[in-house]
This record gives sequence, C-alpha cells and structure tokens, in this order.
Amino acid sequence: MPQPSRPMAVYLAAGSIFAAMAARGLLLPLRIHELGGDKVAVGLLFSVFTITAAGLSLPAGFLADRFGRRYLILFSIATGGVSQLGVAAASSVTPMFLWQALAGLGAGASQAALFAALADATPGSRLGRSMGWLTLAMQVGFLVGPALAGISLQWLSLQGALAFSSALFGVALAVTLFGISSAAATRKRFELLAPLRQIVRQPGFLPVSVALLGATVLWGTLQAYLPLFGREQLGLPAVQIGYMIAIQAVANGLARIPGGRLVDRVQRRGPIVIGGIIGFSLCLALLPHLMGFWATTALLVLAVPLLATVYIAVSVVFTSLSTHETRGVTMGLYSMVLYVGLGLGPAIFGTVMERSGYAVGFTACAATGLVLAGLVAVLSRNPAGRRRAAVAAPGA
Repeated sequence: MPQPSRPMAVYLAAGSIFAAMAARGLLLPLRIHELGGDKVAVGLLFSVFTITAAGLSLPAGFLADRFGRRYLILFSIATGGVSQLGVAAASSVTPMFLWQALAGLGAGASQAALFAALADATPGSRLGRSMGWLTLAMQVGFLVGPALAGISLQWLSLQGALAFSSALFGVALAVTLFGISSAAATRKRFELLAPLRQIVRQPGFLPVSVALLGATVLWGTLQAYLPLFGREQLGLPAVQIGYMIAIQAVANGLARIPGGRLVDRVQRRGPIVIGGIIGFSLCLALLPHLMGFWATTALLVLAVPLLATVYIAVSVVFTSLSTHETRGVTMGLYSMVLYVGLGLGPAIFGTVMERSGYAVGFTACAATGLVLAGLVAVLSRNPAGRRRAAVAAPGA
C-alpha cells in the first residue's frame, strides 16, 4: 500500500522546481536583450509561459484527482528540464516561444498537484501554516535560483547559466520519487462538470478569484520587468540584479510563516487580502521613482511580504472550497487564475512600458491592482454571501 506523501518532500520538490523557474526568470530577459529583443518580446514570452500554464491547470487538477498527484509532478519535472535546456540552446528569440510553452505545460501541472498533495497530508486546522511552509519553500527556490544564476554568471555565459540551472529539476525528481505518494487517485472515473459546478457555485469563489487575479497581475508585472528595470533604469550589473531579486525572495520567505499563523488565527481574511493588495499597489507605483540598488531593494523588502500574506490567505480560502475528492480540481482552478494573472500583467503593461516608460507602466499596473482590490471589497460585502459562506468567502 502506498505511503502518504511527506510534507517535507512536497516542500523540497516545490523549492527545487521554483528555483529552476526563478533562475530562468532572471536569465531569460537578459538573454532576450542580448539577442536584440525588446520589452514586448519579454512580455510575450512570459505570457506564452503563463497562458499555457493556465490552460493546463484545470485539466491537471482533474488528472491529479484521477491518477494521483505524483504523476503530474513527474510530468512537470520532465517538461521543465527539457524546456530549460531548449531555451539555453536557442540562438534567437523565436524558438524560445516553443520552449516557454512547454515550460508552461509543466508549471501548470506542478502547481495544482503540489498544493493538492500537501492538502491531502495536512489537517485543516494547520493548513495556513502548511501553506506558509510550502510557499516559503517556493520563495527559498526564488532565492536560491537567482542567486545561483547570478553567481554562475561570473564564470558562464547566459546560455551556460541557463543550461546549468536545469540541474535543479534533478533534485526535484529525486525527492518526488522517494517522498511523494504514488497513490492513485480519489476519483475512479472522469467527472468534469459536477465537481466544477460544485466549486464555482460557492459564494466565496468569485471574490477570492478576483483577489487572486489582482495579486498575480501585480506580481507578474513586477517579476517580468524587474531585471530589465534594474539594468536599463537603475544601471545595475547582472550580478547586483540577481542579489536584489534574492533579497526580495528572503523577505518574501520570512513573511510566510508568520503570515500563515495569522491566516490560521483570524476569522475575517478579507482585510488581509484587500489591505495587502492595496499596500503592494502603492509600493509598485513608487518603485520607478527610486534610484539605486539600496532604495529599490528596501522598497521591495517592505512591499513583497504584503502580497506574500495575501497569497497564503487566498490559497487557504481556495482549499476550503473543496472536498477531498475535488481538491485537485479546486487547486487546478486556483492555478488557472494564478497563471492568467501572471500572463496578463506582463502582456498588457509591457506594451505600456515600451511606449511610455517604466513610470507609466508600473503606475498603470498599480492602478489596476487598486481597482481589483475595490471590486473584492464590494463582492465580499454581499450579505447573502456572508451568511452562506462565513469561512469560504475572503471577506467573511
């Protein structure tokens, strides 16, 4: 009989996968710039990745419920490693679209399966803390990946650093094989519409989905253009850009455990979600008006924990919308909304930055975040929704 998944194995697999993706997030814009690509190309490549991930997220959730979490994670590792090597080998921008699409397939599979595997192994009363540890592992990956990539640039070219970073998928492969359950799934036959209707009809679904969309539009825009912003406007070398992203990841990670404890303790998660999105939006609007490494890094250290806590609260609310049998589907929906937001931000605001500069682009993105935070507040004030879903709704 298969052993249950070990939470530590889920954390290590997530950290390794996200370290590889974070290394690519640092190196890919610089490689595109080296090949003569512009900001629009950067935005489109990030959007190909995220839109492909969004498209697979919901089917991946169904497959995780049908065949088990482990097989989806293994698929993610294989596609991620191959795509990382493909991007490294590309000698022009055009082939990168294919490799980014393949990477998106893997990312969509891993997100739903990792969250579902952890939720399976965690009591509900500790879910916020477990999600905090999981997202901490992801943020450690976001720290380790760019740090290793930045250090490797002292000896390797951008292509060599991209290829070197694919080894991180090997770490994820080992811990998945030895620590994540191979149990087949909770669902014996394909039922696509029934679990989907069960989740979407819950009154908490719409406000929490809008909150997740707002958070990911903000985060996706910042992460896609922070390397180019550091190089073009701040004039920083690649190594310092890597350090800036790494310090940001440390602040992000350190916020996860206290953030998870806060989410477990409070009954009303709406103020956490809405306040975090508003605070991060204001910081994003200020970002392009700063100069130098330290001022910019200090602002990121202040802003990023706000959104980190938002993500924990939203992930717990999404999990509370599910049963054990629909957990993969629910986290597939979570991943789909997440990747749609991560893709929309760079695609929309990258064009604005190319035409009007970083100040206008980041300010427009921040304004969008404020509007979406207001919409979450309006949706969460629905009296019927509060009565019907006191726990599930993010404003409840």
